[in-house]
Amino acid sequence: MQDSGKNNYFSRLREIPPAVWALGLVSMLMDISSEIIHALLPVYLVTVLGTSMLTVGFIEGIAEATASITKVFSGALSDWLGKRKLLAVIGYGLAAFTKPIFPLASSVGWLVAARFIDRIGKGIRGAPRDALVADIAPANLRGASFGLRQSLDTVGAFLGPALAIGLMWLTANHFQAVFWVAVIPAFLAVGLLLFAVHEPKRPQGLRGARSPFSLVELKRLGLAYWWVVGIAVVFSTARFSEAFLILRAQAVGLPVTLVPMVLVLMNFVYALAAYPAGVLSDRANRITVLAMGFGLLAAADLVLSFTNGLAGVAAGVALWGLHMGFTQGLLATLVADTAPPELRGTAYGIFNLLCGLAVLAASVLAGALWDGVGPEGTFLAGAVFTGLALALLALTRRIAPTVGQTPKSA
Repeated sequence: MQDSGKNNYFSRLREIPPAVWALGLVSMLMDISSEIIHALLPVYLVTVLGTSMLTVGFIEGIAEATASITKVFSGALSDWLGKRKLLAVIGYGLAAFTKPIFPLASSVGWLVAARFIDRIGKGIRGAPRDALVADIAPANLRGASFGLRQSLDTVGAFLGPALAIGLMWLTANHFQAVFWVAVIPAFLAVGLLLFAVHEPKRPQGLRGARSPFSLVELKRLGLAYWWVVGIAVVFSTARFSEAFLILRAQAVGLPVTLVPMVLVLMNFVYALAAYPAGVLSDRANRITVLAMGFGLLAAADLVLSFTNGLAGVAAGVALWGLHMGFTQGLLATLVADTAPPELRGTAYGIFNLLCGLAVLAASVLAGALWDGVGPEGTFLAGAVFTGLALALLALTRRIAPTVGQTPKSA
């Protein structure tokens, strides 16, 4: 039985369409590029350009809000055009062409512009890319396909900061030299997307979405889709920024020079878990697998609430990474399962916007609790919101019984 399970695991990898692999590698390369820069940018702004922490916070807040808002419109536009790849190329292309600005910039204004355009690119590509994965992947491999893309994306998320540390050591802290290295994977990502990903032909008889944001079209998304979005939004209020993991590690004595290792550990575990979780969701009820992910977040919150040492924080961070692996790709899969094919771009845009706003609100609340009652209050509140999301998940069979049933290929 064990050998059969392993064979099934690896055979699924072979069965996943090459275009999904390519999209995953595109995400990985762009993440490596972006994370090399983003891991160093706050320090560069403060120590080299002399900006204030308030300015750093303003830049990051505006950048992420821009990405979330843009996702909605790019997803709807991909439905209206009936084309996904074009928008994905534009989004990744914008991000790539901003990368040389970082080593060349001589003022904060140039960096703000580059960060802003980079996030616009992220917003443009996000929803069309996810819809493209859903269009390409066979229904019975959808969980594995989203899990693979998420795994490869997250490999970039931990390789980027790790490379930033190594490159800063090799270059004796020469920020501009490291930023130039980050340019290379960004342009490789765009080239791979252009030449290795071929958009499938639109199925005959599939109706067009002339006004994706009209009330008629939004109703077509259906109860099952909106139920998934509702659960995801409540769950996102428990998923505040990973910056609080770093603060927790610092609070128990992690040296500042080792702070990036918190995100490296989290993303390493995340990358390892995402594909197996996707495969499991193709073989079992997706709601059951999602409940496991919710439970892992609750466990992470409890560990991080009560630990007083680095070993406990490491365990909590690893559990946080596991929960990400069991939830993020799976939630994207559930959107693909429940949204009509002609409205998938719009569906992902709305989903990403609402979840992004929920994470923003959660991070503000987490910060207020941290200042008011300490880290214990922050992580215990996260556990409470996770419990609420689990309670909603338990109602799924009654409210939207089709959600979580694994589709079969034709």
